[in-house]
Amino acid sequence: MRSWIWGIVCGVAFSAGLPARLAADDIPIERVIGPEILSKYKHPASITELANGDLYIAYYGGSGEYSPDTAVYGMRQVKGKPGWTKPVVIADTPFRTDGNAVVWQAPDGIVWLFYLTRYGETWSDSRTKFKISRDGAQTWSDSEMLSFEKGMMVRSAPIVLKNGDYLLPIYNETGADREFVGADTTSLFFRRDAKTGEWTETNRVKSRIGNLQPAVVQITDEYLVAYSRRGGGYDGKEDGRLVRSESRDGGKTWSAGIDSPFRNPNAAADFIRLQNGHLLLVFNDSNDDRMPLTVAISTDNDKTYPYQKNIVNKPGDTAAYPFAIQTKDGKIHVIYTSETRAVINHAVFDERAILGDKK
Repeated sequence: MRSWIWGIVCGVAFSAGLPARLAADDIPIERVIGPEILSKYKHPASITELANGDLYIAYYGGSGEYSPDTAVYGMRQVKGKPGWTKPVVIADTPFRTDGNAVVWQAPDGIVWLFYLTRYGETWSDSRTKFKISRDGAQTWSDSEMLSFEKGMMVRSAPIVLKNGDYLLPIYNETGADREFVGADTTSLFFRRDAKTGEWTETNRVKSRIGNLQPAVVQITDEYLVAYSRRGGGYDGKEDGRLVRSESRDGGKTWSAGIDSPFRNPNAAADFIRLQNGHLLLVFNDSNDDRMPLTVAISTDNDKTYPYQKNIVNKPGDTAAYPFAIQTKDGKIHVIYTSETRAVINHAVFDERAILGDKK
């Protein structure tokens, strides 16, 4: 058994013109964009640091979550300059809903854009596509289908394994229901061979009520850990937890998912390894609501998470779909959406802002 933490399981630059909102201990939170720009709906957003130091955000937007007018948009913050460029369309499937954009620059300089296109009534009818850019997200290739399987989706960024392979977290959503995630929904990973460029699929992580939207870190050559969102409905669930799985063979095969100690209201989380080897988990510490937004740090390779802080806690609002990176300068960046999926927010802080509070 682990220690106490495992109690349950063994274009044109612009800015919004508003001052940064302050969160816990004056962690600055920038309002990147809201419903006043292009479209009301703006949801799962991702962020990457480009090789030249620019930051790049990708999200999908339109008149609503399931609207056929949605498209994937990209926007940039030029290194050393305030504000963000006006969002531009970087992927758009005519007459269909696009969603869940994930942007990521690989070590070889290629920028990958993974996203979804829905081919039916619910997200369980979607497929995963991708584009690449060879000029720092200035221009993009045509779309390619990453997976033709119904319900195969993406949400979190890939990682580069120690042998050079890429590991992309994905999930297969079932249930054909807009308000309920099926119990046989599973997380898994696509692995891209560094030598051949071929993508192969791992086994699927099964769990008590289903799991989806995994995020993964590699701790040693052989040992990896992933946390996933729980399945089920959106009503409060007293035993709702993030689902934990691990690999002991370098990410090739994965254990069954078990409930972690971290509460989860059927909401996305993110999980990254920092430059100093510490692990950072950002999640909604609630069984009922996508608020507060909490950052937890482990300094002992996922054994305990004694350092935790609510970086956003605004009752009545949501802080949804957090996405985290650490830039070359050591700063931690977390983006999330709020105000009924209409506003993208950007928090920037040093690790010490979290380590200063010990529960």
